[in-house]
Amino acid sequence: MGSHRRGVATATDVVTTAPLPHIPARDRYFDTLRAVALVRVVTYHTFGWAWAGLVFPSMGVMFGLAGTLMAKSLERPAPKVLRSRLRRLLPPFWFWGVFVVLAMLIHGWMPGRQIVYWIVPLGDPPGNAWGEQAWEILWYLRTYLWFVLLSPLLLRIFRLAPVPVLLLSLVPVLVLNFLWSGPDNRFGSALWDLSTYLFCWMLGFAHRDGVLQRTRPALVVVVSLAAMAYGGWYAFAHQADFGTYDLDENPLAQAFWSAGFVMLLMWAKARFRIDFAGLQRLRRLDRIVTIFNARAVTIYLWHEIALILAVPLIDQFWNVPAFERYLPLDSQWFMFGIGWLLIAVFVLLCGWVEDVAAKKKPRLVP
Repeated sequence: MGSHRRGVATATDVVTTAPLPHIPARDRYFDTLRAVALVRVVTYHTFGWAWAGLVFPSMGVMFGLAGTLMAKSLERPAPKVLRSRLRRLLPPFWFWGVFVVLAMLIHGWMPGRQIVYWIVPLGDPPGNAWGEQAWEILWYLRTYLWFVLLSPLLLRIFRLAPVPVLLLSLVPVLVLNFLWSGPDNRFGSALWDLSTYLFCWMLGFAHRDGVLQRTRPALVVVVSLAAMAYGGWYAFAHQADFGTYDLDENPLAQAFWSAGFVMLLMWAKARFRIDFAGLQRLRRLDRIVTIFNARAVTIYLWHEIALILAVPLIDQFWNVPAFERYLPLDSQWFMFGIGWLLIAVFVLLCGWVEDVAAKKKPRLVP
């Protein structure tokens, strides 16, 4: 999901005549945004709060950050970058998929030729209803993978006319919403998600190339607020159509709200040179942000399974009189806490796959 750590080596003895290799510093502003986005995802999947996306549109933020990193990576040859991205993404997905697929097979699922999407998720991987809560989150990996593969072409087009192309990147979701809804199949689903978050991905390009920094502040703020106003209005005005104002159920509202929100975040970063360097003084918090970024794929893939397992685990707590009496076993907040404990267990047990995928020494904790 665009969040890959680089190991930092220290040396006690340095020969002054030999220059040290340049080690790029992490941007703690972006790292913090990614960590907050992951927390928001887990929170939303626990409580289902419709307003959560309005407070922090985590998917739009994550695609914006990934677009920035992709533009930076494409300063190197594109084939090498694509291989690196695929290598970092697919092994954690395969490792997670083995458990999910085996569990579904045990519960009566029999795949056909479409099982190929469990190898390369260019389309939604098939599954049964029993495992749906676990695999329904894979739309993000599928969309991210398509953006990665399309980025060399998208970046070239963007640099031909940055501002017009950025604004035109909202056109596809408008076309799908008002003119043509697309095919009702895997391609149609991918098309909707790509169109919804295309602007955020291109916004990452704009940030990397300094487009936002060169744009007049008043114009950026006005456009951002206008996009959010339209997205928010459309979400509330069409509650009857979608049954809720939840942005996750309304692609057009999601696209415009995320566009405005992420543009403000990116512009503020460029305009005020925010880097959150002071975070290093808060060691525990800084450590948490580091772990979240080093294990972003693991947290995202395993968090739903953690929340699923929290339910039967809490059911067993009711059999212990002391737990039944003193613990808030019927509270969603308690399930939220147990969910995070299980996520931490999965990070310890499964996070090393991300290290292997990145060709680094496997570690329990980054």
